[in-house]
Amino acid sequence: MGQQQLLLIVLGLIIVGLAIVVSIRVFIANSEESTKDAIISDSITLGAMAQQYFRKPRALGGGSISFTDWSIPHTLDTTDHGVYTISRAGNPSDIEITGTPYASTGFNWTVVTTITPFEVTSVIAGGGGG
Repeated sequence: MGQQQLLLIVLGLIIVGLAIVVSIRVFIANSEESTKDAIISDSITLGAMAQQYFRKPRALGGGSISFTDWSIPHTLDTTDHGVYTISRAGNPSDIEITGTPYASTGFNWTVVTTITPFEVTSVIAGGGGG
């Protein structure tokens, strides 16, 4: 009878150990997806701000049909989710915002959001996209 009880205890420990490993993996995957969603949301918000600037006349503090002088507000270039940078390809009618999660998270992807006068689109670039 003692051997059977010992076997059941060992089997129980194995099952509990597997459950812990699976739950940790699910938690990490959920954390990564949550970070992706937050960075995409922040990037879309910045894109909407850029479009407002684009449409607003220069006399009212806008770009008068240009993104040339628009920049990410200093209070929004770094958030709880990551860091945001802007790049221009030379065309005053579109820009890109790159959202990068903090290095401490270990995530090796970025969110690239392209902003045109009429569209804001985001894609996951790099490893772990999806």
